[in-house]
Amino acid sequence: MLKAGVLGAGHLGKIHLRLLDQSDQYELVGFYDPDKNNGKKVESEFGFKFFESMDNLIDAVDMVDIVTPTLSHYDCAVKSIKKGKHIFIEKPITNTVEEAENIRSLLSDYNLKGQVGHVERFNPAFKAIKHQLKSPMFIETHRLAEFNPRGTDVPVVLDLMIHDIDIILSVVKSTVKHVSASGVSVLSETPDIANARLEFENGCVANLTASRISLKNMRKTRFFQKDAYISVDFLEKKCEVVKMKDAPENPGDFDMILQNAEGVKKQIYFDNPTVDNNNAILDELDTFAEAINNQTTPIVTLHDGTEALRVATQIINSF
Repeated sequence: MLKAGVLGAGHLGKIHLRLLDQSDQYELVGFYDPDKNNGKKVESEFGFKFFESMDNLIDAVDMVDIVTPTLSHYDCAVKSIKKGKHIFIEKPITNTVEEAENIRSLLSDYNLKGQVGHVERFNPAFKAIKHQLKSPMFIETHRLAEFNPRGTDVPVVLDLMIHDIDIILSVVKSTVKHVSASGVSVLSETPDIANARLEFENGCVANLTASRISLKNMRKTRFFQKDAYISVDFLEKKCEVVKMKDAPENPGDFDMILQNAEGVKKQIYFDNPTVDNNNAILDELDTFAEAINNQTTPIVTLHDGTEALRVATQIINSF
């Protein structure tokens, strides 16, 4: 089993601690948090060992799970890599693209593994339909959240929209050629609601909306491709696949048949896959352990995390 340690014991850090403790892939050694009072409180509440020194924790483990505020990701990652440790790093990967590139280069130099916590890749609804996503040409995403002061130190693009950016980049095998966006600050010092349009070299267009001042939560993405419409509800963990095929010569009474202006008839049918429930965070941590043990490529690489941050930065700069 890989020895794991967590940097950061905030809301998400505590979730990671509990899941690493449950995992069959890891031995949870302990955690470090710069707030000593919080560290002692978490140690008392959950029984996980609190290290008062970051260096001591890193020295004691094989894999460092970085769940600190984004501004400190870079320093934590560099320190861990230079001590020869694999790193799992929460999204966004770092504060700047330059920092992300430096981490990628350093990780390669030390021949270590790294993964970024873009957890929606492990959402069971997305996992159920991703094999059916073939060259979508229009994508629409809505990621809306009720206001929560936690996370408002960064723009909504880095807080919420970056999830959808990563999903889109993992599906569209083409380069982003143009970005346009608008953002509005309502309650925070940084934009709370944003809309972005991504245009790809292959002609695909993605329209993304993110808000952290909504009255209800929503996390939906719709993919449109030739002969298919695919909808993913990341919040409810549901998906819907509507497909078209050439209509039969003698359709049944209940067959749904459409005819276009040219007289071509198509049959509409549903091809909804089974969604197997899972714990997405546990899955991403466990698959990272498998990548380390089997010397394979992690599902969400540092390159993926860097490209998602690159596009997010372009969106923010175009406000």
